[in-house]
Amino acid sequence: MNILMITSSPHPQDASSSTLLAEHFARGAQEAGHTVTFFDAGHANLHPCLGCGHCGTAGSCIHKDDMAQARAAILSCDMLVFVTPLYYFGMAAQLKTLVDRFYAFNEELMGKKLKAALLTAAWDSEDWIMQALVSHYQTICRYLNFQDMGMILGLGCGTPAMTAASGFPEKACEFGRRL
Repeated sequence: MNILMITSSPHPQDASSSTLLAEHFARGAQEAGHTVTFFDAGHANLHPCLGCGHCGTAGSCIHKDDMAQARAAILSCDMLVFVTPLYYFGMAAQLKTLVDRFYAFNEELMGKKLKAALLTAAWDSEDWIMQALVSHYQTICRYLNFQDMGMILGLGCGTPAMTAASGFPEKACEFGRRL
């Protein structure tokens, strides 16, 4: 299976708890024989959707930025993994910008019936902290006909050191192996 991981932390790779989870998931998936590629939305040149209708939901976007690369990668994968830190109970703005740009190829995405997963890291450890993000992810999956393969909700993962000590990296690796 060809897996595309969309990371979205604005932090450098070695200072990101969500990216640490992604790396462990990727290792497990590769050990299981899958091909894994990354698109770094956190550092890409992405402009927000203007809702201008130029694309007609099935055409080219008016913006000329890194979304063309992301779109090609998404349309050529079998599974999409959303990787984000939890920011104010939702996905990072960098990932939200990319997801909003799905508008230009909604129909293609719906027809692909991609597999999907969510990997996220939050500083807090209350069990309710991820509810809004999980609901948003599940709604995206339902709307776009994605098959939800699962989630790693890294509670108490505010720094890479906290994340490494939490057990969530091992869970992410095992998740990747189980695919």
